[in-house]
Amino acid sequence: MTTGAFLLSPLSKYYGEANATPPSVKPSPMNWRDDELNISWIGHSTILINIFGKIILTDPVLFSRVGIYILGTNFGPERFTHPALTFDEIPKPDLILLSHAHMDHMDYMTLSKFSSEYKNQIDVITAYNTMDVIQNLKWKSIREMDWGDETESNGIKLKALQVKHFGWRYPWERDRSKGFHDNGRSYNAYILERKGVKILFGGDTANTDLFKKSGEIVDVAIMPIGAYQPWRMNHCNPEEALQMAKDLSAKVFIPIHTNTFKQGLEPREEPLKWISDSISKYNFEYGIKQIGETYKMA
Repeated sequence: MTTGAFLLSPLSKYYGEANATPPSVKPSPMNWRDDELNISWIGHSTILINIFGKIILTDPVLFSRVGIYILGTNFGPERFTHPALTFDEIPKPDLILLSHAHMDHMDYMTLSKFSSEYKNQIDVITAYNTMDVIQNLKWKSIREMDWGDETESNGIKLKALQVKHFGWRYPWERDRSKGFHDNGRSYNAYILERKGVKILFGGDTANTDLFKKSGEIVDVAIMPIGAYQPWRMNHCNPEEALQMAKDLSAKVFIPIHTNTFKQGLEPREEPLKWISDSISKYNFEYGIKQIGETYKMA
């Protein structure tokens, strides 16, 4: 992870540096209805979901950089695509869902701003042995879920699924990929269910048969597709993401974890093009094709 010795301006914190580009489309959450399912890709692994009147935000990252949080700012990789919505354009989440403690998924700077703006108003669910990173912030509640755990929050049923990834936030920390099952940082995918509709938020994963072994069936699969070159041990490629969604009998496929930060060596446009070229083989509805788009199910 790269670092830098400078402070970002207030404007750049939200909108990115001069070389970042805005998405060509923009969600309109003010027009969403409580009898609909709406899923918008804000950028990277940040998804805004209206699941029949309840608002969920996944792995929120809204500032121009992710990385080490020092002196009120982040030092690390810079985004090349602006978030589709700024903080002020996102409705108050009922639930923030965090897949694991990596800095591009559990961004302290973004989470601190949400907790400051909505003190004691937001519930948070995160992976086993990770809530210490943000436990000092002002949440309504914060809970950890381990693999196989089930719970309910804000009228939404949730189940945590095991994925193939790693969990340390800093290299010296214990995590389950190093064999520390009981006291290591973990990493989750989640199934969300409300009014009979099931959504998989895949978080971050390499290719695995764990989804197939779970026996779960979902309506919508939100799957990571980037940073696979050369990180195949930790990140699936687009074809593998499609196959894992097929293993869950998904009807709709939505990509994440691409087109925001330079994290792998694959060409910037390759992951989404690969999905576009391959998805017809899987009989999926291609729910979202680019950052800023919204999938709607009435």
